[in-house]
Parts: sequence; C-alpha cells; structure tokens
Amino acid sequence: MTSGSARSASAPQNTARGSGGGHTMALLVIASCQLMVVLDITIVNIALPHIQRSLDFSTTSLSWVVNAYTLTFGGLLLLGGRAGDILGRRRVFVFGVLLFVLASLLGGFAQNSGQLLAARALQGVGGAIASPTSLALISTTFREGPERNRAFGVFAAVSAGGGAIGLLAGGILVEWLNWRWVLFVNVPIGLLIALATPRFIKESERHPGRFDFTGALTSTAGMVLLVYGFIRAAQDGWRDALTLASFGAAVVVLAGFVLVERRSRQPITPLRMFADRNRAGTYGIMLCLAAAMFGMFFFLTLFVQNVLDFSPLQAGLAFLPVSAVIAIGAGLASRFLPVYGPKPFMVVGGILAAAGLAWLTLTDVHSTYAGSVLGPMLVFSLGMGMEFVSLTLMALSDVPVPETGAASGLLNATQQVGGSLGLSILVTVFGTASSNEAEKQIPRFLQQATPAERLRFRRTGELPAPWADEVLTSGVSAAFVMAAVFAVLAALIAVVAIQVRPSDLQRLQGSSTEPGPG
Repeated sequence: MTSGSARSASAPQNTARGSGGGHTMALLVIASCQLMVVLDITIVNIALPHIQRSLDFSTTSLSWVVNAYTLTFGGLLLLGGRAGDILGRRRVFVFGVLLFVLASLLGGFAQNSGQLLAARALQGVGGAIASPTSLALISTTFREGPERNRAFGVFAAVSAGGGAIGLLAGGILVEWLNWRWVLFVNVPIGLLIALATPRFIKESERHPGRFDFTGALTSTAGMVLLVYGFIRAAQDGWRDALTLASFGAAVVVLAGFVLVERRSRQPITPLRMFADRNRAGTYGIMLCLAAAMFGMFFFLTLFVQNVLDFSPLQAGLAFLPVSAVIAIGAGLASRFLPVYGPKPFMVVGGILAAAGLAWLTLTDVHSTYAGSVLGPMLVFSLGMGMEFVSLTLMALSDVPVPETGAASGLLNATQQVGGSLGLSILVTVFGTASSNEAEKQIPRFLQQATPAERLRFRRTGELPAPWADEVLTSGVSAAFVMAAVFAVLAALIAVVAIQVRPSDLQRLQGSSTEPGPG
C-alpha cells in the first residue's frame, strides 16, 4: 500500500458517485463545457453579417467580434490552468462556466458594438478559466490506463470537432431565430453544467502556495500581445508599424516571463515541462496542426458560401461530417494507443491531414461539394481525430497532479497561438495569390463587362461573379498549399521528437504499480 502522499501525486480522485455511471456523467459534464467553449470560436462566424447590420459595425471593426474572444481566451489560459491547481479545480471550473454564462447573456442583449465587444472579451476570460481546468479534471477523475484513454478520446473529439459543430449551430440559429441566439444558447447549457458539476465531480486536492502574480501578468500580457500581433498582421500586413510593435513588445515581455519563471519557487508554468522532448514535441505539433485546422475551417467556409452559394444553414450542414469522422479517428486512437503508443497516430494523423489539405488545393470554380470538398475534408478529419487524442495524452503524461492545470493550460494556449499565427500566415498567402489572379481577371472582365458593370467596379473595386470566384478560388487553393506544409511539418516533428518508452505503454495499459481510485 502506498502512502497518502504518493497516492495524491499519481492517483485520480473519485467522482462524487464513485461508480461507472458517475464517471460517465462526469465525462459528460466536462465534455459539454469544452464543447461550449470551443464552438463559441466559430459559432459567431456565420452570424457576422447579421451582427454587422444590427449593431452598425464597420467591416474593419466587425473582425473584433471574433478577435475580442480569441485575445482574452488565448492570453489567459495559463492563468486559468494554474488557478485550478491552487484554488481547487471544481471550484474554479464552476466559476469559469458561470462567468461564461453571464458574458453570453450580456452579449445577447447588447444594444451597441461596444457592449458586444466587452461581452465577447468577458466570454474569453470565462473560457480561459474553464477550458484548461476541464482537461485537468480528467486526469484527477479517471484511472490511468484504458479508462483515462477513453476519456481523453472523448475530450479530444469534442475539442477538434467543436469548430464544425459551431458552424452548424450558428447556421441553424441564425436562419431559424436570429443572431442573438448564438450567444443566448450558452445560458441554459452553462447553467446545467454548473448545477451538475458538484453532483458528479469531486473537488480536487488544493495545493496551497502563493500565486505567481508576476508570472501571470507577464505571460498574459505577452500572449495577448503575440495573438494581437498575428491578428493585426492578417488585417494590415507584416510591415504595419503596430504589427511590428506588437511582436517586439511580445518578445520583450515573454523574455521577461521566462526570467521570472526561472527564478520563481512556484512558477505559473514550470519550465521543466519543456525539458521533456515528448512534451516539447507535442507543443510543436499542436502549433502546426492548429494552424492547419483554423485555416481549413476559415477558407472552406468562404469557398462553400461564396463559390458554391451555400446558405448559412447549408454551410453548417456541410461541415457536419467533420465532427463524425473526428470522433471515429479519436475512437480508433484511444482504443489502440495502449498497444502501439501515441507516436504512430501522431505520424499517420499528420500525413492524413496533409493529404486532405493537398487534395483541397485542386478545387476550382467548377468544383462541387460532393466531388471536390467532402472527400478531402473527411481524410483531414480522420487524421485530426487521431492527433488530438495522442497530443492530449502525451501533453499530460507523467505530469505531477499539482501541475496538470498548468500543463493543460499550456496545451490549450499553444493551440490558440498556433491557430492565430497560422491563420495570419495563410491569409497573407491567400491575399498574395488572389491579388495576382485579380491582375489576370480584371482585363478579362473589362473586355466583357457592360458600361453599368464597369461603373460599379470603378466605384467599389470589387469584381462580380464569375471573375470574383476565380480570384477567391485561386487564393484559397494557395492557402491550402501552405496549410498542407504545416501538417507535413507536424508529422516530421512526430517522427523526430516523439519517443515512446515501455513505461509509457504500461501507463496506457493501466498496469502501473500505483493503485487506482477507490
């Protein structure tokens, strides 16, 4: 029999029920929270035109409806994860969910652009508190081995598929109700999660100690500056003065964060996590795959609505198979991880994602959804399902229980930063390719255009269809080339950096010498 201290460092807590049914409900609560937080990144995308008309946003300021959430969510994830370690994960989890509910309610009732942007930023704060804590709760609730593997599989499938579900939900709510319901829908879901949490999830052990406020401040400020720099670069270019200033300030502040963490006795992010080559490789893979995934959703949404003329609801339905296939990939990975370890799934997942994106580069104005979009999208989704389970498991493998919140927060932060960085690069590639194509299409348009069409073009600078479709498709195809490069890089990192030891397989198989819960 191990000592109590040894158990607290390695064995998970029981759920309140302590039974299989209790574990199932605990997983349902945790996964529901993650789904709510993740889909909120994409659910508003389809509603943006309606929000613009309702609250009189300019085209430029409209992007902040998304960016206000991304900035606070990405910037505060490390602090949210650490708060759960110190204050108790269930307590912090419920607080984050309720804050998210309050912000959603305020956003739904917003009467002007300022109120909506403030509510979106507050949503990001709630999500940053709840999301890393929900992942850490899996480590302290489920027994190491097949039980925890399955839980990670469900969590990873929800994390990867939430974006597609958000697009579908947004299309349904906007077409059947109105744009405010993309925010109001979080209120009943969040309240149910908050009410169910004390019943099915036991509070984790608190690890008293001082808060690393200096580390929290510098990490948050540095992450916000970095994410803002990426967003600014996508809008105004890499040579924009404010873009360069943001990146420069981010480098200075994050360098200060590293110095603070090296000297701190209780750092918000223990730097020794990066000393493990598997964990460092996992963060690198997540950066690359998040870039590819954010790009896939963004550009395919443009393509199916602008070129294929899908309605918001049709566009949402078009992405529904993504969630189903991600769930299949996650299920396969979680089932066979104890036999083969995570590395094969990281490598194969990256190759499948790259293959799907490379296939999407072949799309043109004559493409159809069934003939040119669905197939590559499913290949990509299968790879991502395999990847997210393996990455989640590897990021939290062999991490002491007091630091699981910090480790999960760092993984989530890596995903957000990778998505923002990758999307800004892909938008730059898209802009260059589409500008080059426009130079070819404008003379063709002027040769065939009526006097009225020429006058409209001089006034707006926008080409009409089908010339605009050619420009958009050329840019999208070029962006998918770069996204495929990101996925290939993820596979190469997995080949070079990831090592699976016999002890890793023993933990995955649940054959550790430590006793399980109960």
